[in-house]
Amino acid sequence: MNKAKQLLLFVWHTWYVKYLLVCIIGVLVVGFLDDNSVLAHLNNKQRIQELEDEIEYYEGVNNENKERIRQLDENPKAMEKIARERYFMKADDEDIFVLSDDEEQSNQLTSSDGAVN
Repeated sequence: MNKAKQLLLFVWHTWYVKYLLVCIIGVLVVGFLDDNSVLAHLNNKQRIQELEDEIEYYEGVNNENKERIRQLDENPKAMEKIARERYFMKADDEDIFVLSDDEEQSNQLTSSDGAVN
């Protein structure tokens, strides 16, 4: 036991062990614990990729909407189609029948809550 203690003291008193220990601790702090660590850098890269994918998606949606606007400006029939489908507008000599499954959805909601119909 005495020889092991002497060996540890000899190693500790050598000048390069202290510098090596400080360097290892510095690398660990910078690599893992700091705000600008390698892990934070990798997380930021992943977040940037997700945001770039989101930008690409919204650019596609924007292009589709621009195309719809262009069609509406050029073709009055397209405007009539949208008015009929979305806003249930009709001509004077027409009748509109709206088929909906709202009742089925409300029945499913009440049955899943445990209430009796």
